[in-house]
Amino acid sequence: MLTSDNPFSTALALILSMDSALISIVALSLQVSLMAVMIASLIALPLGAALALWCFPGRNIVIVALNALMGLPPVVAGLCVYLLLSRAGPLGEWGLLFTPTAMVIAQVILVLPIIAALTRQQVEALHSEYAEQLNSLGLTRFRMIPTLLWDARFGLLTVILAGFGRASAEVGAVMIVGGNIDGVTRVMTTSIVLETSKGNLPIALGLGIILLVLVTMINAIAHIIGETSKRRLG
Repeated sequence: MLTSDNPFSTALALILSMDSALISIVALSLQVSLMAVMIASLIALPLGAALALWCFPGRNIVIVALNALMGLPPVVAGLCVYLLLSRAGPLGEWGLLFTPTAMVIAQVILVLPIIAALTRQQVEALHSEYAEQLNSLGLTRFRMIPTLLWDARFGLLTVILAGFGRASAEVGAVMIVGGNIDGVTRVMTTSIVLETSKGNLPIALGLGIILLVLVTMINAIAHIIGETSKRRLG
C-alpha cells in the first residue's frame, strides 16, 4: 500500500498504478449499475410510453405513484428487497441476499420509476405534437410506441443517463442487500463510506475521483453521440 502525508497524492498514485483492489471495486460497480440500468430501461421505456398513449381508469393514480417513486428513499428500497430475499422472505430459498444480483434488483427498483416517469413525459409531448400524422398513417397505439421512442431517442438517452447516475451513486440500498462484503459485493460508494470511516482517505478519494471521471465520461460520450446524430439527421 502506498503511503504519503498527502491523501490526494496517494490517491492519484493508487489510480495511476492501477491498484488491483481499486480495479476490482470499480469493475463490480460498473457491472452492477450497468446491468440495473439495462434491465430498468427494457421495462421502463415501453411502460412509460404505454402510460403516455393509453387512457384507462386509475391512470392518474399510476402516474402520481410513479412520480412519487422517483424520490423513493434508497434505504426503503433496500429494506423491501432485504425482506423479500432474506431466509424468512418469500424468495429466501433463492439465496440471493448479499450477492451482486440482490444489488442489481435494488438498483432496478430505484432506477425504473425515474426512467418510466420521464419517458412518459417525453412520449406524451411527442404524441400530442404528432397525433394527427400518426393517426393518418393508421398506426395502432402498439405500433406508435417504437416510433415515438425512436423519435425521442436523444431525450431518452439523457433519461437513461439520469438513471445511471442514480444507480452509480447509490449507497443505502446496496449496503443493506449487498452487505459490503470485500471481493463480493463491495462497490465504489460503499467502499468510500467504509474507508472514510476507517480513516483510509487515499482509497476513499481515489474511488471518488474514479466515480466522478466515469460519470463525466459517460455523459460526454452520450452528448457527442447525440450531437453527431442530430447533425446527420439534419
